Amino acid sequence: MPVSNRRKFLHKLGALSATSFLGSITQPAWSRNLHAALRDAEGMSPADLATEEDFWYYIQQSFTVSSGIINLNNGGVSPAPKSVQDAMKRYYDYCNEAPSYYMWRILDQGREPLRENIAKLAGCSAEEIAINRNSSEGLETVIFGLDLKPGDEVVLTKQDYPNMINAWKQREMRDGIKLVWLDLELPTEDGQYLANQFINAFTVKTKLVHITHIINWNGQILPVKAIAAAAHKRGIEVLVDGAHSFAHFQFNIPDLECDYFASSLHKWLYAPIGSGMLYIKKEKIKNIYPLFAMGEPRSNDIRKFEALGTRPFFIEQAIGKALEFHDMIGSDRKEKRLHYLKNYWMEQIQGTPKIRLNTSLDPKWGCAIGNVAVEGKKPEELDNFLLSKYRIHTVAINWENIHGVRITPNVYTTVKELDKLVGAIRVFAAS
Repeated sequence: MPVSNRRKFLHKLGALSATSFLGSITQPAWSRNLHAALRDAEGMSPADLATEEDFWYYIQQSFTVSSGIINLNNGGVSPAPKSVQDAMKRYYDYCNEAPSYYMWRILDQGREPLRENIAKLAGCSAEEIAINRNSSEGLETVIFGLDLKPGDEVVLTKQDYPNMINAWKQREMRDGIKLVWLDLELPTEDGQYLANQFINAFTVKTKLVHITHIINWNGQILPVKAIAAAAHKRGIEVLVDGAHSFAHFQFNIPDLECDYFASSLHKWLYAPIGSGMLYIKKEKIKNIYPLFAMGEPRSNDIRKFEALGTRPFFIEQAIGKALEFHDMIGSDRKEKRLHYLKNYWMEQIQGTPKIRLNTSLDPKWGCAIGNVAVEGKKPEELDNFLLSKYRIHTVAINWENIHGVRITPNVYTTVKELDKLVGAIRVFAAS
């Protein structure tokens, strides 16, 4: 960003209008400054804004993260911003005033507007969105709800998430279906290679292909649309694990050409822990049995997948505040910032002796999640070193052919924290 523009940004940020001043009576300082920063950033491109630390400082103040640890494992679960935390606590207190009344007669009435808002972000019909607790629940709803017979084939990879792998193995054990395993060589920027791995595994017996949109172990993005298009030409259905992709980088679910999609909203949407969503293409809903039984299992109403019994309404309704926070930042701004942060630390250690990067720096093939390995060292050794010596929290990955430490910054991460990470990795690699 040009120096003159940066000075202009800071100058505008410091000038409070009369309206802003009057608003200060009820708004905390961090919130007032955030609103001013958002207003003054309107003329900047998302790419320019991605590197503007003065702007992202105010986004960071929206979170209540600990100053005693640098959390770079947002790939596991992300903290929610303060506005989401406050909403969840407020709704919880509200429920406890008279649970059966306030939960079912008041808060439950907010589900349909919430469904519409999630669908708007997903780019689909509200009649294709079910609200649940996480991506595992959504995906297993489909995995166990599909009408598969002995000998039917499902194509999936060894790099998929363990919960999904175990669910498919259970169906194999119980129903005699055949699992066709792929073993992907990652990272790669060869989209044709990735697509062909799936396409070449399709046979006349293939009924469904399971695709992980972004591999959680190293952040590899898969070409879902190309694989899905090839699958549909052969009459094969497509299930997408979008645990790490939804609200992380920009896309509309229908554009993926999948039949089923699930995500955890407590990852990249920053919703309360224990919130998720399931997308099923409208004409496919009637074919899937719900995981939790209801009166009409063959209904074409997406709501049949929400028969969970009594559940935490206070968590569900606070998702709305997470959607507001996401919209406030903007999908494009958020994606550009996340990709910038990942590349910021990876580019500084790229080419350092003994260091190997296990994630692409190209935005087409990776976004916030990165993975690094040090020659001659176990991932656990680097993970422990970062935490014990520098209070940097990451996670060691040893899964199939992916070995390294997964490092995942988020919108509240500062470049100063990433500079500390880079220095620590260099010290470790040189030891």
